[in-house]
Amino acid sequence: MTLPNLRGRVAWVFDEQDYDIDLIIGVRNIKITDVKELAALAMSDRDPNFAASVQHGDLLVGGHNFGYGHPHYPAMRAMRHLGISAVVAESFSPGFFRGEISMGFPLVTCPGILAQVQRGDEIEVDWAHGCVRHHGRGSSLPLLPLNAAERQTLEAGGLIPYLKQRLARSAGATS
Repeated sequence: MTLPNLRGRVAWVFDEQDYDIDLIIGVRNIKITDVKELAALAMSDRDPNFAASVQHGDLLVGGHNFGYGHPHYPAMRAMRHLGISAVVAESFSPGFFRGEISMGFPLVTCPGILAQVQRGDEIEVDWAHGCVRHHGRGSSLPLLPLNAAERQTLEAGGLIPYLKQRLARSAGATS
């Protein structure tokens, strides 16, 4: 199986280094469990119309060490519910990266991305060619490839499906 390309608008550019993921919904809201309520709160401290402006397939762009802080899941649950399809960033906090990949959510490390995009631009993650394309500029940047386990986890739809597939393969090999 191959990962499908991801093409969409840049819904938001987090140009801060060490962006704490909890700020997406506000630290005061991290215990909310209703995903619709979380989605309505997404980025509301910075843009009250953010949730209404997101289109299915949009992407987020982040700076260095995106997802810094405790790897809480409510913020990205909210973003996935809104239709965000991936985060493309200069680099990711390791805990955030592992957690989101294990949920089957694509994170793309692309050094130089902040200098290339603005909110509203259309970009595409091309897994096969290992690049992020900026359609308005006709340019592209190389992305850092995922390791085999990360890629297979995304292809399977998350860590649990990936482990089930591996278990089924190993059980079939011993039969």
